[in-house]
Amino acid sequence: MRNAALVLGIIAGVFGMIVGFFGYGYTSAIEHFGEIEGIAEQVANVDAVRLASVISPMLALAGGGMARARALWGGILLLLSAGGMYYGYGFNVFTMFPICFAGVAGLLAVAAGKPDEEKAHF
Repeated sequence: MRNAALVLGIIAGVFGMIVGFFGYGYTSAIEHFGEIEGIAEQVANVDAVRLASVISPMLALAGGGMARARALWGGILLLLSAGGMYYGYGFNVFTMFPICFAGVAGLLAVAAGKPDEEKAHF
């Protein structure tokens, strides 16, 4: 389960970075060039989108990387990442995979109570 959490967490972080680049870039472009009514309008909470664009992929990558050695901490970071992406972007066609991958990876890492190694967190 720890290996699955590691792989899913890293995939979630990479996909989250792609979504984050577009999210941060979109808010910056609208701020710089202005809105086009009906086509390109600024999001309701710019700070939440920008914060989720930077923090959530970092948490997913860090949590995925920690999943083998410290499954509980890695799982908590992965679940925080999934929550941050959901809060910042909502659930849509572009965010469903990073959110689901980070959430499943977080659950797998937290559920890895009886690992093959000596480092159990329960």
